[in-house]
Amino acid sequence: MSSPHVISLGCRLNLAESETIRTLLSDRDTVVINSCAVTNEAVKQTRQAIRRARRDRPGAELVVTGCAAQIDPQAFAAMPEVDRVIGNAEKLRADAWLSPEPVVVQDIMGVRETAPHLAASFSTHARAFVEVQNGCDHRCTFCAIPYGRGNSRSVPAGAVIDRVAALAESHAEVVLTGVDLTSYGPDLPGAPSLGQLVERILAHVPKLRRLRLSSLDGIEVDDRLFALLTGEPRLMPHVHLSLQAGDDMILKRMKRRHNRAQSVALAERLRMARPDIAIGADLIAGFPTETEEMFENTLRLIEDCNIVHAHIFPYSPRSGTQAAKMPQVEPGIVKARAAHLRAEAARVRDNWLQSLVGSTQQVLVERPGERGHAGNFAEVRLAPQEVGEIVSVKIVNVRDGKLIA
Repeated sequence: MSSPHVISLGCRLNLAESETIRTLLSDRDTVVINSCAVTNEAVKQTRQAIRRARRDRPGAELVVTGCAAQIDPQAFAAMPEVDRVIGNAEKLRADAWLSPEPVVVQDIMGVRETAPHLAASFSTHARAFVEVQNGCDHRCTFCAIPYGRGNSRSVPAGAVIDRVAALAESHAEVVLTGVDLTSYGPDLPGAPSLGQLVERILAHVPKLRRLRLSSLDGIEVDDRLFALLTGEPRLMPHVHLSLQAGDDMILKRMKRRHNRAQSVALAERLRMARPDIAIGADLIAGFPTETEEMFENTLRLIEDCNIVHAHIFPYSPRSGTQAAKMPQVEPGIVKARAAHLRAEAARVRDNWLQSLVGSTQQVLVERPGERGHAGNFAEVRLAPQEVGEIVSVKIVNVRDGKLIA
């Protein structure tokens, strides 16, 4: 009998939720596209994945879920390749997959709870992902994700700890994920912070060897979380910040809550307190109204913050967002600026990787057993090892953006 096939696009949260979907479908002949809507290009890729999946599995039921499906369910239901559309809240419920309705999508803004609906193990990944938060209360002018994920809501700490404890039996590393991870807690009794959640996980799950956090909003990194990021050995020396830009006017037009100086100061404080910490960041090129001078401010941010894990996005207007109505930068300029940011990010990253030659790194071995990631999330190529083990290796070279052990 054919098994379900889940194609996960976009963020780590989608990856985590795709594991749950696999368990809900068990042995059904179903192909699921767990879609992304972060940019117009992401929606385009979702449509391409749907058409490709239909060609590859012509007899299977084809279901579309995820953010793109949540935001515009009728558009996907109208595609001839698609059998059903299921919303973001419904995709983690068994009854939704049993429903005969072609479109099962509710108003995401009415959803008030989330839970760690994750599989007991992640058979194809050396690390496991645990959803602790979903949705977002902020309305950045470029972002459509709140309309796909709803308002911010948190998973009670007890449920998170139980899930992490179960996963720690078979996984050396757990990653906490969320749409807006640093907004964890205000909706729960006692309003716990993300830092308090991390403290409780580390205290109550002694078997957990490595804990990693997904993207953080730097303005929300309080003293408790900062102390953990810089002083807790089981919390990996790797911080990915949602910076988006390095120009104050662009940040204001994005409706971000930080300015350039705050980004630089946080990166400096992190590196001073924990010299081996690696900084990652999301950056957008060619946001509406961006001048060459504004772009240069973002370009310099890469070196000013020593961003070694840069995710560069060329701005893409999303219908329904405020930024889509602003004066747009010419597409060719957007593309060129994104390429310039990537080149600068590659230069800074290469200098960082070269600085690690001669060091000893603790590497989590991943498929196929000859690659893995150090605590600072640098990718390492090494001699064949058992998948899921943490091995101590000496770095001898850098090749093609990877450390060689």
